[in-house]
Amino acid sequence: MPETQPQKPPLERATHFTKRVMDDFRDVQLSQTIRRDLKDTYEFYVDDETQRRLETMGTFKRTIYLSGYLIRSLFLKLAPTRRLLLLVGVVLTFIGMPDKEFQIIFGLLSVLFVLGLELKDKLLAKDELAEGRSVQISLMPSENPKLPGWETWLYTAPANDVGGDLVDHLRIDEDRIALTLGDVAGKGLPAALMMAKLQATLRALAPITGSLSDLGRQLNEIVVRDGLPSKFASLVFLELTSHSGMIRLLNAGHLPPLILRDNRIEELDRGDPAIGLTTEARFKERIVHLDPGDMMLVYSDGLTEARNEIGRFFGEERLKELLERLRDHSTEMAGDTLLKAVERFEQGARRHDDLSMILIRRLKEKEDISDL
Repeated sequence: MPETQPQKPPLERATHFTKRVMDDFRDVQLSQTIRRDLKDTYEFYVDDETQRRLETMGTFKRTIYLSGYLIRSLFLKLAPTRRLLLLVGVVLTFIGMPDKEFQIIFGLLSVLFVLGLELKDKLLAKDELAEGRSVQISLMPSENPKLPGWETWLYTAPANDVGGDLVDHLRIDEDRIALTLGDVAGKGLPAALMMAKLQATLRALAPITGSLSDLGRQLNEIVVRDGLPSKFASLVFLELTSHSGMIRLLNAGHLPPLILRDNRIEELDRGDPAIGLTTEARFKERIVHLDPGDMMLVYSDGLTEARNEIGRFFGEERLKELLERLRDHSTEMAGDTLLKAVERFEQGARRHDDLSMILIRRLKEKEDISDL
């Protein structure tokens, strides 16, 4: 029989509970967390049309209308049985006669019961998402790929528990590796599932497909055939060859990669349609050359669309200005600098989109020798 853990005495449990509550009040980020939660609640429940209507109201009328709107929206999102229980609980608690203590107690218990059910559902969903996140992390590369003549750095972080960004690398043969950065439309579990399918399909097709135009066509056909009508993904697929500055590139509707050269930043074109939009899409393989010391950045819109507390975007101009100061940096140092700049800009604001980056740099001859 397994040994049972001894329970803490009631006084010790009460002291522990009190300490936890007091620590919550002393949290230096309490006010910031409350403001962020209020903002998230507003954005979740209030649609665009209602937001426009609220902007035309005065402060007092807006407060009354918004309070009623949020209560109604929250109430309607409950399951029918829980709506009835909550309604009974509120009526008995606040409309019951003062001399009927049992009625008030029963009403409070009904409200607490509904809150407990909702919390249970949330915790179960959170546990399932945590398991999904563990699976997703196991599918992502655990280290940066190495190839003679090149330096690489890969990074991805979901905005929620699971994300829809794909960052991956695949060895084609002894002299070639492939790097992929994709961004599935949407967020959360549906995007994460499509990302996993996209990754598996790419890993199966890339080693046996000659041209990148054929790779894009086959990948698109599979996603259109098996995917949802409203789901698509932008994608950049790169193939590097050892001791060569040539990069084979496929861009399917993604943000243009940026190349940091000696005296300028070069922006590549957006390329072809996104994967999964239409069966009529056609894709073109492009060739890009990097000279020794040149660096390329491929990124998701979670980088340029990172927002601070007042809703201002990080933006492409800020990114390019920062990138210009990263000349002669290693890819790891450059990546860390970009991440720290985004964190400082966000100022603790909740992230709204997945953030992913791939940095590649063609090594100079001396660096390449030392690396080997």
